[in-house]
Amino acid sequence: MTATEIRQAFLDFFVSKGHTIVPSAPIVIKNDPTLMFTNAGMNQFKNIFLGEAAPKAPRVADTQRCLRVSGKHNDLEEVGIDTYHHTMFEMLGNWSFGDYFKKEAIAWSWELLTEVYKLPKDRLYVTYFEGDEREGLEADTETYELWKLYVDEAHILRGNKKDNFWEMGETGPCGPCSEIHFDSRSDNERAGVEGAKLVNADHDQVIEIWNNVFMQFNRLKDGSLQSLPAKHVDTGMGFERLVRVLQGKTSNYDTDVFQPMIQFIAEKSGKKYNSAAKPGDADWNDAVAMRVMADHIRAISFAIADGQLPSNNKAGYVIRRILRRAVRYSYQYLGFKEPFLNQLVPLLADQFKGVFDELYSQKDFVQKVVLEEENSFLRTLENGIDKFEEYTSLIKTANTSRLVEEVELDQNVKKVLAGKLAFELSDTFGFPIDLTELMAREKGWTVDMNGFEDALAEQKTRSRAATAIDTGDWIVLKDDESVEFTGYDETETVAHIVKYRKVTAKGKEQYQLVLDKTPFYAESGGQVGDKGELVFPDGEIIEVTDTKKENGLIVHFTDKLPQDIDDALTAIVDPALRSQTNSNHSATHLLHAAMKQVLGTHVNQKGSLVNADYLRFDFSHFAKVTDEELAQIEAIVNQKVRENIPLKEERSVLYAEAISSGVTALFGEKYGEYVRVITFDDNFSKELCGGTHVKATGQIGFFKIIAESAVAAGVRRIEAITGVAAEKYIVTQNALVNQLKELLKNPKDLSKSIENLLDENAKLKKEIEKSILEKSAGLKNELAQKAEAIGDINFIAQKVALPNADAVKNLAYQLKDIVSNLFLVLVADFDGKPSITVMIAENLVKEKGLHAGNIVKELAKEVKGGGGGQPFYATAGGSDVSGLDNVLVKARSFVG
Repeated sequence: MTATEIRQAFLDFFVSKGHTIVPSAPIVIKNDPTLMFTNAGMNQFKNIFLGEAAPKAPRVADTQRCLRVSGKHNDLEEVGIDTYHHTMFEMLGNWSFGDYFKKEAIAWSWELLTEVYKLPKDRLYVTYFEGDEREGLEADTETYELWKLYVDEAHILRGNKKDNFWEMGETGPCGPCSEIHFDSRSDNERAGVEGAKLVNADHDQVIEIWNNVFMQFNRLKDGSLQSLPAKHVDTGMGFERLVRVLQGKTSNYDTDVFQPMIQFIAEKSGKKYNSAAKPGDADWNDAVAMRVMADHIRAISFAIADGQLPSNNKAGYVIRRILRRAVRYSYQYLGFKEPFLNQLVPLLADQFKGVFDELYSQKDFVQKVVLEEENSFLRTLENGIDKFEEYTSLIKTANTSRLVEEVELDQNVKKVLAGKLAFELSDTFGFPIDLTELMAREKGWTVDMNGFEDALAEQKTRSRAATAIDTGDWIVLKDDESVEFTGYDETETVAHIVKYRKVTAKGKEQYQLVLDKTPFYAESGGQVGDKGELVFPDGEIIEVTDTKKENGLIVHFTDKLPQDIDDALTAIVDPALRSQTNSNHSATHLLHAAMKQVLGTHVNQKGSLVNADYLRFDFSHFAKVTDEELAQIEAIVNQKVRENIPLKEERSVLYAEAISSGVTALFGEKYGEYVRVITFDDNFSKELCGGTHVKATGQIGFFKIIAESAVAAGVRRIEAITGVAAEKYIVTQNALVNQLKELLKNPKDLSKSIENLLDENAKLKKEIEKSILEKSAGLKNELAQKAEAIGDINFIAQKVALPNADAVKNLAYQLKDIVSNLFLVLVADFDGKPSITVMIAENLVKEKGLHAGNIVKELAKEVKGGGGGQPFYATAGGSDVSGLDNVLVKARSFVG
């Protein structure tokens, strides 16, 4: 069977068992502060397991794209090294929400594996939870007895809490699980060691392929277990592992899931892929590199397609880290010195067409982003290599004590690169530590890895301290699973608090409140959360500082709890902030539609921010938007504002019906069966949107674009303002123009007058520069004659009256050209700011170990400053101009 046939067989099987097939959720998670990425098939159903939402169907199945590279499920460093770990993987799953339980789940899993997929029963092993006394959990004997109906008892194994009690994280839904393992070893190997001894023993040929989780509990923050409102089944089968087993391979990478990409990489690199290579073999690193690239491009591509661009923080940093690991392997082992990884994107998109069409629809955009990231990191690698060479070449100079240590071992001097430097290369320049080690070995050096690990640990400690959040458990006041949002129709609602919890972050305590009804819009879809007040009958007012979503719940943030927490309250949204936010959100829709008209239908939203002050819209486009295009876009939006188009809002529209009507949907968003459609003129703007809007476009008032810029490869950003903010902007700009006119004596042509002024200024600058150069030339000869011979060094230390650092630098280089064996120190006073310049002939640097950068640092102490530079040229500044004479005196001490 091909991978495509295997996937379809799974879905067809569960359709036959009454399951509804649901689409994969995006790989990038929104509205859940505990997760950045979908790391398990159950993530999109988490609120159902917690009893916070009702299921759309009691039985569902799907294939979910998942990503595991951080937190509890961190598999990144194993990827490419072993044969069965991946960053992005497909999880085939079937779920029961309070419907069937262990009996059916076990029977169907055995039926699918042995009757549909025809796997040999004697190669399958199953496990069950043995219990845990410390947790007060009994052994799952029910699962054991059910497996006995199908499986030889010798193949039914007890499993500990680590392997057979599934938990999504430190808190959340959990329960006992039953794993199914497959022994793919040869008959001879199986005869020598029975498979039961190798289950969960990290053997690469005895692997878990399916896990049946029986959700019964919710793990609270204090570690205790709370029974869930209903029992559920959550199963997950690793698609890549299943394909490997069914295709009779010993590695996931040898299947038709990965081989097309691996063979493409092999062809382009001119190297052969050897699946059987072992550590130490000549082609081991080549094989690892090809596996890393074939795996990583999947995680990178789907994350970008789902809306997560590479960046330097949070989820974006994880994607950048994965991408850079792939580029580093391709650069280091396969010889790709130019961008190549991006060429895998079209191949991957074609492979998943019809399965995950999000990537195929955006393959050009995704490839462009990957290309730009590759270019950036290849430059980083070059800079890191240059920095490494610069540091290691300085071993004989005085400032290398922090970089290089000379350690005597077996009477031989061994050069050790300091751990702090290795960390600096990694942290500042993005230079991988193993590449630093490799380059050090090539020079006969080693890296102080203990020092590196210490520096890394320090950084992690600082990072954890900066981001630590202590979240308490929910205190439930009312058993009300539903939360009604009334904010589309009103900004005041009478409500009750149904639950709350305390959250501590950066030493500050806050409270999170959930109401049974609320007009407060929770941050979502780019629109910020509402602010406002909770007003109680006794007159107490609790300020709501923010509103966010968590697993479908609307959570209100406050700095304190009310005195009477059980009393009714009136939830009141700040009307002014909501009104301004409405205007900016509706303007964003008009902007999106206008851009499609002016720039082309390829324009798609890649991110947005809508608040009361302004709007920010990120979109796919491969060129800077010209001033003419911006003016055209702005004119179209303002025309639609003047038309005062009424809002057409449709709630609970079937998703399929909405899409067929031509509505704009956003990639990376998870839409339910029913959606909300926002329309401003059926022929202009029609989008799926859950945000708040104006009742008619005329309420926007006026729309003004204030900035256009690049965000990432293939992504541009427009920032704009509306209403009163736009009016104030125009008034300010008009006042500025009038001020300029007044300064220029009210010229008829303001633009021409400014142009003439700039031309005149440029001419004057050239004349000044010419004068300075002439003065420097005169000084050059004068100072050259003052050179003092100290041994074989020509020493010059003088104060010069030049206007800027460039003039001093130019003079220093001129003196270097005409004075041999030069040791030069020049000081200057630039409007009360001291300046020091040191220039040393290259032969003195080499022969006498002199270093201008070190010397200038010492001299700068006399002016209460600092500086640095290269061995032959360096500069410094300071705050005490009175110390310049001391600098000249001290300079002589460096030459005897």
